[in-house]
Amino acid sequence: MASKKKSRRALSGLVVLGLVATSGYLTLELREREDRGVTEIRDVGILSGGRASADPASDKTGGKWSRLENPARSVLRGSDGRVEAVLTDGAQTAKLTGPARTFAEPASTASKVSTTDWVRIMPQPWTEGAEKKKWFKEWYAKHAGSKEADLFAFAFEYVAGAPQRKDANGLAYAGDANFGPLNTAGDKNGDLRLEQSDFYDYLGTPYPFRDGTTGTPESMRARSLDCSGYIRIVLGYRARYPLMSSDKSGDGLPRTANGMARSPRGADILPLTGVSAQDRPSAIDQLQPGDLVFFKLDQRTDQRLDHVGIVLGHDTEGHLIFISSREEINGPTIGDIGGVSRLDGNGYYAKTLRSAKRL
Repeated sequence: MASKKKSRRALSGLVVLGLVATSGYLTLELREREDRGVTEIRDVGILSGGRASADPASDKTGGKWSRLENPARSVLRGSDGRVEAVLTDGAQTAKLTGPARTFAEPASTASKVSTTDWVRIMPQPWTEGAEKKKWFKEWYAKHAGSKEADLFAFAFEYVAGAPQRKDANGLAYAGDANFGPLNTAGDKNGDLRLEQSDFYDYLGTPYPFRDGTTGTPESMRARSLDCSGYIRIVLGYRARYPLMSSDKSGDGLPRTANGMARSPRGADILPLTGVSAQDRPSAIDQLQPGDLVFFKLDQRTDQRLDHVGIVLGHDTEGHLIFISSREEINGPTIGDIGGVSRLDGNGYYAKTLRSAKRL
């Protein structure tokens, strides 16, 4: 379920600072930012080295497979020793090496992530030895080195300034997203914006789930995605990972951050041991781009985890950052308003991280 999130440029700097000063679960840690601008996504070509010609469909390419632990995974290296793919047991997400891209959000942060990592959904969860299977050979041959949109490309199609995209039927499936409607209840302890905006609220169209239920959008939540709704539109609606209608019905990605964290699907990279400050993971070395990270931000939610994001990678300053939809910035962001998006160090989100999963 969505929880600690952020407001957008429509809020003035004074309003944002006022919110930070009065909220018990925001941080005053703000990074010096560049001049305001719109999100930029640039394909800058290969940063270094070249792609190996490794093709798991053949034994003649020079590619080499190896097995690693913690978590159990298979790694493909090209003839030059460069990692070409990381495939984790029990997970459908694959981290592939491809053309370099730079992701930046200068309106909200000075951070930029230049990466050759591409994260895609495989047809089925990985198992040891699957590199010999027909389904994987065909899938890898199609996606190795491809510039077809992946999870990160999808994710940045909803940040501030992202252009609207429509399908052949005129449905706007991407573009600048809000977090949720303003909370007009007047409770001084209430959130600035309402949660519970799922992907079908953003789309403004009913969505039939596999369990027979139908998600019905609310007009006041149009173009809105709370933190878990954002994950669901990126991984589910766009990348076609199966979706549950709730935390309890069906088989797939649950509705809330808490449901996702406690789901048996995928591989637990940072296992959940509890929600208190003492349960913060002692190390985050196992994290890789594409992992879902879960946070405990709001004490009102008791034992529930209440925020989720996607690991993007290391920025140009060497910090591991993530992207999520947040209340204070009013939508998806890698920005700094209400707390920098760093998973390392002792910033707000680093201290409230509790677990991570590779779907």
